[in-house]
Amino acid sequence: MAMAIEIERKFLVNVGLLKQSGALVGAKSVLIRQAWLSRGDEMAGDKSATVRVRVAGDNAFLTIKGKTTGISRHEFEYPIPMTDALQLLQMCSGHTISKTRHLIPVDRHLWEVDEFHGLHQGLWLAEIELSDEQESFAMPEWLGEEVSHDARYRNSVLAHSANPVPD
Repeated sequence: MAMAIEIERKFLVNVGLLKQSGALVGAKSVLIRQAWLSRGDEMAGDKSATVRVRVAGDNAFLTIKGKTTGISRHEFEYPIPMTDALQLLQMCSGHTISKTRHLIPVDRHLWEVDEFHGLHQGLWLAEIELSDEQESFAMPEWLGEEVSHDARYRNSVLAHSANPVPD
């Protein structure tokens, strides 16, 4: 079990610059499928807890995320048996998010760069987890607009959106 305060910043990715940089060549990558058993309506300002089921490669997790304050929130994550995860995915609302997560080290941080598939094909997002909201970090040239405070780019919102990429 992992319990912590999750502090993350999220950015759109300039895919052309990312590919030109060569950062994907040595990146570790994993296919992720995830869906939500419960979530507030974040587009309407409801920032209540969310409950997510995730299958990442050969591992499965149940994650509970608390109310977001700024760019921080409580997060509890538990490994679960794969058979349970596959059954729980069938119980989720919205559609299942499918993406490849590329792990790219930059200076002393690890960027999680998500390449979305299916309905959200073409969307790429980069996230960095920080130890506090004011922590400084290197910004690779392939980062685009910051969307940390834009609920449209939350995976839980994307799973309930008919739009391939937020307008």
